[in-house]
Amino acid sequence: MEGLNPDQVVDLTDPADPRLAHYRDLREASLRRGTTDGQACFIAEGPLVVRRAVEAGYEPISFLLAPAWVERLADVWSATAAPVYRAEPDVIEGLTGFHVHRGALAALRRRQLWSLDDLLGLDRLVVVEDLVDHSNLGAVVRCAAGLGWDGLVVSAGSADPLYRRAVKTSMGAVFVLPWARAAAGVDLPDRLRQAGFSLIALSPGAGAVDLAQAAAQSVQGRSALLLGAEGPGLSPSWLAAADQVVRIPMWRGLDSLNVATAAAIACYALGPAGSPSGRKGSMGETGQSAG
Repeated sequence: MEGLNPDQVVDLTDPADPRLAHYRDLREASLRRGTTDGQACFIAEGPLVVRRAVEAGYEPISFLLAPAWVERLADVWSATAAPVYRAEPDVIEGLTGFHVHRGALAALRRRQLWSLDDLLGLDRLVVVEDLVDHSNLGAVVRCAAGLGWDGLVVSAGSADPLYRRAVKTSMGAVFVLPWARAAAGVDLPDRLRQAGFSLIALSPGAGAVDLAQAAAQSVQGRSALLLGAEGPGLSPSWLAAADQVVRIPMWRGLDSLNVATAAAIACYALGPAGSPSGRKGSMGETGQSAG
């Protein structure tokens, strides 16, 4: 690695090394709350996600990389002052307690890049109410980002978009899609309505309009797609606040889909990707998956 600072890379073999505290036992509740060792931080997993996090402007505290990724990610870590801990895959797995995707992790400082007011100035928002499953939330983020929506708002009771599993499932989309968490006590439907949004609630309930019918109707101005948690769905108050309640028609006695799957269908049908002009280039610039 010619031209790089050799002192930045440190070889570690002991999972108990105190310098690796941010990565130890990543299933612990402290990381769900976003703090370890008293520092507000989060973990990015996988080389693509690590790269996207740093490029988005999050400050790395350190990198934990298998030998193969030290050189491959050199352009990322060499542009920072953060130490790079190089360890064999078995050491990393023993440290974290699970198989790490491609042996690449980074601990980064948390920062709120966007506020709720910032997002209320956008045109198309996905808004989730008390969605507590991190994997589902990450998938919703990826759907919203990939299908042309402008941002995501999460209620105070929702999961953490920067929790490791949510970040991983989003494939780093959480770093490129503007998002904000509403404070406890904020009436999100009311705030959205005051900002001029048309509220579209997704629910399998009786009386909801078929999604295809709703998609055929042009929504003028700003629109917000409201999604609820697995099981309970949207609360009665959020449903009552909606301008329109839409459903995805189901077969074989099933009444609904997983919230992430439903989000993908609704984001496509109701968003810019669902319009004839928006379907061009819908695979993205490269036409490849980010997996």
